[in-house]
Amino acid sequence: MKIIVCENYEEISQEAAKLVADLMTAKPDCVLGLATGSTPVGMYKKLVEMNKKGEISFEKVTSYNLDEYYPIEPTHDQSYRYFMNQNLFDHVNIDKSKTFVPNGLTKDPAKEGAAYDAAIDAAGGIDLQILGIGQNGHIGFNEPDDALIAGTHITSLTENTIEANSRFFASKADVPTQAFTMGMGSIMKAKKIVLLANGTNKHAAVAQMLDDKITTSCPATFLKLHKDVILICDKAALNG
Repeated sequence: MKIIVCENYEEISQEAAKLVADLMTAKPDCVLGLATGSTPVGMYKKLVEMNKKGEISFEKVTSYNLDEYYPIEPTHDQSYRYFMNQNLFDHVNIDKSKTFVPNGLTKDPAKEGAAYDAAIDAAGGIDLQILGIGQNGHIGFNEPDDALIAGTHITSLTENTIEANSRFFASKADVPTQAFTMGMGSIMKAKKIVLLANGTNKHAAVAQMLDDKITTSCPATFLKLHKDVILICDKAALNG
């Protein structure tokens, strides 16, 4: 795992955006795996700026998002489809019909998950997957557990994650208790993975990810098995 240590969040965002932009320049029809949450917002802002300057084009890009709450409508202001529209898709020249987010209203979650993975495979796989890391070491919504599911699936959210996400909702009671997520098997199929982490609140998870153990109690540890992972973090996330 390659580690890029940055001075601050601005630099993290710049480094991540450059990696994405370099891929888009080298392969205009690339497949991006995208993440939500507060950490990648700065990266998306940088990509929007680069697109508006004509430095990069999203015209031929296809994207697949890591996860989505369940159940939730795509127009809900806390849905991840809404988040992606607000932070990226509405501001760049991407074909929205080629931007995919798990269906938070599906009546058949198992079928939806299998179809999502099949669509990614049919697109040639994800060229670059952006990830954040939860305070408990979760990746996407793959929460610490006795066992992890490989493919895209419905999962129950832990109390830690519900508490962390409650700041985005009117109240903790409004936070969905389930979510769709790519499984660790789906994530590990990506050709390149870029993991973003900033702040002391992510230090414990980052430290556990970088130690010698691989354990389902910290799903991020599985990333050590991937051949091409870049951790972009600040000193606080790395050193505490």
